[in-house]
Amino acid sequence: MRSDDTARVLAVCVVHADLEVPTRVGRTAIDKRPVAGRVGVRALGLDGDHVCDTKHHGGVHQAVYAYAEHDARRWGDELGRELPAGWFGENLRISGLAVSDAVIGARWAIGDTLLEVSAPRVPCATFQHWSGEAQWVKRFTLRSDTGAYLRVLTEGTIGAGDPVEVVHVPEHGITVRDVFTGNDMERLATLLEHESTVSDDIRMQIDRHARRSANAARAAERRGELSAESVR
Repeated sequence: MRSDDTARVLAVCVVHADLEVPTRVGRTAIDKRPVAGRVGVRALGLDGDHVCDTKHHGGVHQAVYAYAEHDARRWGDELGRELPAGWFGENLRISGLAVSDAVIGARWAIGDTLLEVSAPRVPCATFQHWSGEAQWVKRFTLRSDTGAYLRVLTEGTIGAGDPVEVVHVPEHGITVRDVFTGNDMERLATLLEHESTVSDDIRMQIDRHARRSANAARAAERRGELSAESVR
């Protein structure tokens, strides 16, 4: 096993209050704020936390959401304001770990829990509204510092200050960022082949990447044919 002495939970966050938003669901639990003491971690999430849009969020593959302090600070510098723990809707604000570059299927021991990296966060209209920033979804997507969803393998408790120990990293090496960007379809195919715990949502996301890649290849081929015809 491998321990990273610098990786640590800075804050554990749960829902502060549901908010009304101009979206189809109408309510969101994105307003999460740090809480004191140790917080129970269950198969479907943290004690005191919940999901409003259960169609698109939550479930065992999105039980816990982690975001890196480094990425939050970079966004804060760019936006010119502090983005406190919980602002990204995260349950865990973590320092000393490149969360968005964590390998899918990697396992983290935190407190007496064991969590497994399961998926990237996909920005949505609710996140756009919450941010108050112009073109926030586009900017967040281009940066691809998505943070990571985690599934709970061993229930327990987590508190601020707990070290994050990376106890397992799959050999396939495909990261949260790789899945989100879809820039290398061969590597994503490897993920589906070697990682049995990949969720249906991730499989659908990879399928969308594959269709976009195929469409782009056909469009490029067509442009090449048109260019060749124009030279004749």
